[in-house]
Amino acid sequence: MAEGTIVNPNPSAAATDQAAPVAPTAPTAADAAATANASSKPGHINLYEPHEWKHGTSVAGVPWKNPVATASGTFQYAAVRWFYDVSQLGAVSTKGCSPVPWLGNPSPRTAEGPASNLNAVGLQNPGVDHYLAHDLPDLKKAGALVVANVAGHCDDDYVQVTEKLADSAADMLEINVSCPNVTHGGMSVGTDPVALASLMDKLRPLTDKPIIVKLTPNVTDITVPARAAVEHGADALSMINTLLGMRIDIRTGRPIIANTTGGVSGPAVLPIGLVAVYRTRTVLPDIPIIGIGGIDSGEKALEYLYAGANAVEVGAAALFDPVAPLRVARELDDLLDARPELAAKLAAGKTWR
Repeated sequence: MAEGTIVNPNPSAAATDQAAPVAPTAPTAADAAATANASSKPGHINLYEPHEWKHGTSVAGVPWKNPVATASGTFQYAAVRWFYDVSQLGAVSTKGCSPVPWLGNPSPRTAEGPASNLNAVGLQNPGVDHYLAHDLPDLKKAGALVVANVAGHCDDDYVQVTEKLADSAADMLEINVSCPNVTHGGMSVGTDPVALASLMDKLRPLTDKPIIVKLTPNVTDITVPARAAVEHGADALSMINTLLGMRIDIRTGRPIIANTTGGVSGPAVLPIGLVAVYRTRTVLPDIPIIGIGGIDSGEKALEYLYAGANAVEVGAAALFDPVAPLRVARELDDLLDARPELAAKLAAGKTWR
């Protein structure tokens, strides 16, 4: 989610240029035929192509066939299913779920930056009930290991979604604590260790599923909220979410994004994500960490593993290359061939440092 964005949780009050979420229709015979036909066409990279993964990992006791997942917000199964089999990924972190449908922010919602992009989409999603009825079953039927991302504007939102996901088919939960939270004065819970601890105290008793807390980099010291999350029940951490940023239209003198600010992601944030993982691993040597930010190749994923991550998520790269998560996973699998010590540590649920 783009940090610092305020999402209107009331669909009736949303901007008029945002269409209401439409429930997907059931697959037809034509869909099945198109899928089969697509597999025979050149250019549909790795479409349902089998692959023998050599190097897996473990996150909070959950085995992943490889250390690469999609990042929440940039993955859409309906689109990527034409290009690859999602069951080949280590995991799929899905779009953030809210208690009710959210229409997101008004347009324009995206802009380009130097080696980066900005978004203020505002966690547009059809709500947790739709997710449970459609998105989650489709992914599980496809054989994916699913990380369900939880979003909210107040503590009660997080509680409602977590309660509904508690007994679902989701394999893990990822709590997005970067949303502005009205329970805590409109600030991001992830910037306040006390508020984060309070939220985790409410969520931890609701489910036995592994809980990953996704942390914001928009803090002085990311290890402070990281420690609060772990001490109050987090089984793993993912980092980083987007950085706060903006662009100005020099023809008008006004921000390009209607929301004024947006979340910065893409290649430019790689060094920031790496240092967040490195510093957190230093102070929390045992907690599983998923590295996020600027990953568009196996080499960059490998940097995160050497920084101390157990796994990575690929996000912005998938916006211009739909197969990026799987491509990165395959490149990393080959790179780990020449690094048996690191590969052995990952397979045992350990990290390089």
